[in-house]
Amino acid sequence: MRKQEKAVPPICIPLIMENGISGFNMSLQDTPNAVRLHIGIFGKRNSGKSTLLNAITKQKVSTVSPVAGTTTDPVVKAMELHGLGPVVFYDTAGFDDEGELGNLRVEKTVEVTQKTDMAILVFRDMDISWEMTWYKKLKEKQIPVLCIWNQDAEDEKVYADVVTQIEKKTGSDVLITNVKELVTDDVCQALIRLLPSDFTEETITGHLVQENDLVLLVMPQDIQAPKGRLILPQVQTIRDLLDHKCIIQSCTSDTLDAALSALSKPPKLIITDSQVFPLVYEKKPEESLLTSFSVLFAKYKGDIQYFIKSAKAIDQLTVNSRVLIAEACTHAPLAEDIGRVKIPAMLKKKYGDGLQVTIVCGTDFPKELQDYDFIIHCGACMFNKKYVQFRVEQAKKEGIPMTNYGIAIAYMKGILEHIIY
Repeated sequence: MRKQEKAVPPICIPLIMENGISGFNMSLQDTPNAVRLHIGIFGKRNSGKSTLLNAITKQKVSTVSPVAGTTTDPVVKAMELHGLGPVVFYDTAGFDDEGELGNLRVEKTVEVTQKTDMAILVFRDMDISWEMTWYKKLKEKQIPVLCIWNQDAEDEKVYADVVTQIEKKTGSDVLITNVKELVTDDVCQALIRLLPSDFTEETITGHLVQENDLVLLVMPQDIQAPKGRLILPQVQTIRDLLDHKCIIQSCTSDTLDAALSALSKPPKLIITDSQVFPLVYEKKPEESLLTSFSVLFAKYKGDIQYFIKSAKAIDQLTVNSRVLIAEACTHAPLAEDIGRVKIPAMLKKKYGDGLQVTIVCGTDFPKELQDYDFIIHCGACMFNKKYVQFRVEQAKKEGIPMTNYGIAIAYMKGILEHIIY
């Protein structure tokens, strides 16, 4: 069992990205929640979860009260932690909440586990049955768990016996601390040891490019990307290419010819907006690889093989089929919207107006998918990988084919086999 040592104050960073749109005036330190490490704080009511979050952030983020059930909806706090980088914490309602409202709060707590990369489980009572039940649920979701004993008893031997039980049942050390006097570095170091190996290893383009490769980006120029802004997938992709020391050139679809002519050699890779896949495919140099921002995110966050396999199920749709289109962003419908307008129009042109299309946004994803024959998801730039894969696993479990925007368009345009992912 570990006890606290010295503190390292966290650096708090504001966020200004919303709905997948990134302004050029944003700070270099700003990081979208989608690429932050998601850490959920779980435990019974009054176990010290909110106090723990306030101690970590050095701010009064969550309301602390002796009244059980003070935390209702999850409290979200994005920040920078020394040794971990950009993270986002979720302070959740106690999983032992009671009554009709309490059950609704517990449902929200369960929803947080769908996007949790790592969990902190706070113990305080001698009876640990509730906590161990949730520990098993978290481990079943392959979520690393840091167990913290909120030291509140004067008799060290009493809680030492319980901590020993926890360590035997979990097979891991328990961090012992009074959360009111928390040493942040203890939590950071414990989380670093539990950090999932794939969290920092995977990149958006690393499997396709090498240092000094020339990459051409064909950017969308429609009302989804207002003047002076780029949408979030492009911002993240550009940063990823820079990290791989690539040479980046950008153009819009109407200047593609001029861009290719201006280059001294064909680009190693062309990344395009999925909506102009056919145009770019027709004009690209034979030796240049082709993909889209949406396809890259399908691999980066989802299950690319399942998405490709599922795309073939588009041929099995009929005029009576029911299609679910899921967007991560929440925004008012726009005339050129790819998910709400263009893809439904493509499907109905092929199968008729009788084909039913249901559109959901944000976290409003159906708990049961049997009402649908096919699912098409956006690139999910606003979701973290854990949450996207939760949705994929739900579709797999219920036997519903699921793909994403870019792969669906490439398949319907007959060029899926000619793009790289």
